[in-house]
Amino acid sequence: MRAVIAEDSVLLRIGLVKVLETAGFEVVAEVADAEALLAAVAEHRPDIAVVDVRMPPGFTDEGVRAALVIRRQWPGVAVLLLSQYVEERYAADLLSANTDGVGYLLKQRVADVEEFIDALRRVADGGTALDPQVVSQLLVRRHSDPLDRLTRREREVLELMAGGRSNAGIAGQLVVSESAVAKHINSILAKLDLPKADADHRRVLAVLRFLGVA
Repeated sequence: MRAVIAEDSVLLRIGLVKVLETAGFEVVAEVADAEALLAAVAEHRPDIAVVDVRMPPGFTDEGVRAALVIRRQWPGVAVLLLSQYVEERYAADLLSANTDGVGYLLKQRVADVEEFIDALRRVADGGTALDPQVVSQLLVRRHSDPLDRLTRREREVLELMAGGRSNAGIAGQLVVSESAVAKHINSILAKLDLPKADADHRRVLAVLRFLGVA
């Protein structure tokens, strides 16, 4: 796996390089701003770009806007956004564009190297990884809707789905069987009145409904 890192903090950038290389990634470029990020992706076409949300020159949403360009121009490049704080609008913008190979984590998660590497690999493989705090804050702004039909356990399953967990991962987290997880997911899809489609597409639609971006 080949990676590009975009982070203006030199210390964090060095740390990210070491973490990624330890996990077996080849860091083909490390940059400090959005313009250099886009140039690096165009040149190297990495498997994943790890991007700070706020970068020079304005330190507002440069990383998000660059991530959206990457997803549009090079859809095969996965993007993992890192943020100091939960910024739900940016997470919603990224998820609305494309849900394959997308992640949004708080920078504090990098300290848990094993968890961070797991999320990194999941995103690089085309999955999703959303920080639990991001998921929780996105939920705060939801109003009454079909999600209210879900049981507590079904909401737990859906929250883990939103975090990019597989059925096996959900089963391990909740200490239940995979068949029980599958039954919960089928119930969730039915209660959300999602249109008939392939299972993976309906699963993505359920997550987007859960996060309030669809």
